[in-house]
Order: sequence, then C-alpha cells, then structure tokens
Amino acid sequence: MLAAFALFGAACGSAGTPVDPAPVGSVQPPMPAKVGGAEKAAGGSASSSCDTRSLSPDPSLSGSTVSKIKQRGRIIAGVDQTTYLFGFLNPATGNLEGFDIEIVKQIADAIFGTWQGHVQWTAIPSSQREAVLENHTVDIVVRTYSITCDRLQKIDFSSNYYQAGQRVLVRKDSGITGLTDLGAKKVCAASSSTSLQAIQNAPAKPIPVSVSNWSDCLVLMQQGQVDAISTDDVILAGMAKQDPNVVVVGAPFTKENYGVGVAKGQEDLVRFVNSVLDTIRGNGVWQQNYDYWVAPVLGPATPPAVSYQ
Repeated sequence: MLAAFALFGAACGSAGTPVDPAPVGSVQPPMPAKVGGAEKAAGGSASSSCDTRSLSPDPSLSGSTVSKIKQRGRIIAGVDQTTYLFGFLNPATGNLEGFDIEIVKQIADAIFGTWQGHVQWTAIPSSQREAVLENHTVDIVVRTYSITCDRLQKIDFSSNYYQAGQRVLVRKDSGITGLTDLGAKKVCAASSSTSLQAIQNAPAKPIPVSVSNWSDCLVLMQQGQVDAISTDDVILAGMAKQDPNVVVVGAPFTKENYGVGVAKGQEDLVRFVNSVLDTIRGNGVWQQNYDYWVAPVLGPATPPAVSYQ
C-alpha cells in the first residue's frame, strides 16, 4: 500500500515542462471561400463593340412575363448584400439597403402599387448573375451589373440607370497612386466581373486575385494578403467609408453602365423596367436616391442619358 502511494505521489508531484498537444509552426490568416486568380472568361469588356441600347419603354402590365409576376404576387430579385451603398444588409435593422435596392423597390411599386410584401430578395454572388437569370431562379438582377456585349449574348438588359468608372483602392500608407503602380502586385476583384477582366488586361501586369464578393476583397487587403482592390468607384467608395485606413486613388480607366438584367425571351419585362427607369429619372426619385446614398462620397451627379433601339 505504501509503495503504491509513493508511486502515485511521484506521478502527480511534479508537473514538469508543459507539452503543447498541437504544436503549430506558423499560422496563415483565414481566407474567404473560393479565392482564385485570373479567369479565361470574366465579365467581358464594357466597351461598346455591339449595340448595347435597350428596348423602348412600355408601361403595360399585360405582357406575358409581367402578368405572371403580378399573378404570383411577388417579383424575385437577385441582389447583393455585401456592397455598402448599393446593396447591403443593415445589421441594425436586418433590412437590405442601398441604391440598387431602391431600384428594385421602384419596379415592384409599379407592378403592385407597393413594394412591401411583394419582393422576394435573393442574395447572389457576382459570378452567378447570368446563371440565375438563365435558369429562371430570379426575374431580375439588380447588382451593380455592367452592360457588356459578352453578357448580352446570354441575357438582356434594361437601359442604363447608373454610370460608374473603375478605380483602385489601397491602404493609405502604401504609396500606390493608381493602376500603373500595381505591376507584379496582387489586385483583388470579384469573380466573373468586368473589373477582373480589366485587371487581367492591364499593361502594368498586376496579379489578379478573384473572390465571390467584394467584401472578401476588403478582408484580404486588411489582412495584407492583397495589395489593392480594383473595381467601380461606387463600390470602392463604400469600402473606404467602412475602413478609414484605405483610400481610392487614380483616375477612372473604364466606363461601366449599370443595367437591370432580365432573361432572354422576356421583352415585355425589359420594356416595363425601362418605363419605370424613365419615370424615376424624370420625377426626381433617381436624384433623391443618388443624393442620399452616393453623393456624400462621390459628389453630385445626374441621371445618365439614355437612347433606345
């Protein structure tokens, strides 16, 4: 009995040097899901090598697509929930807010008399914008969606309701002044976006990094895993408003005309959306929404000029 007690005392009497059960040599910062690089087919060029004009407006509710939406009792809208100022989820209210969200509300108002209770919001990444229209998961996509010739081969667009320009976002202490300073540096953009295409084509030859959502780019830059973010100025302005340590630099080097995406074969819906956009350009609603969401960070602007086929 005494020997057993002595053995027990020897085992418990001295803790010795603690042993780490899971030694770690180096810890990598967490990465957002689906981080990639250059893509063979990104969003295409925003240049007008084709006729990007939309169909003439028609406010009729009797078209086959619009009447089905009205009978259903709701319009299904593909939107962003991660881009501050244009489409984001307000954590304080739990509501989607932003300039693009207001466009959806105006379309729903025109169909149902009020948007409330008549919009099914579907949050989608940039890379899925064409897919959700082609498979009819949503009726419309309103998600900082640039009108391009490549995209027009797959879907249709409304008229242009906003014109943005691609610029660069960097840390304030980086010394970078624009795209020309980004040779061999990692530059983040959303997958399948026109922004990623512009980065890939840049003469300075930056290293493209692609992610699902723009908010993932900001996380990567905050962690020091990319040197810059390049996309439309309105998206970058939202990031700069969220993080005081970053700044938008350089002059715009593209023109991005945003439109509402609609599936092929639904011309009545395209024409109806165009009638709504025409109305809000003329009645002050566009200006009111711009002044509230965008003007405080990008300054004054007026609705873009529009022509139709």
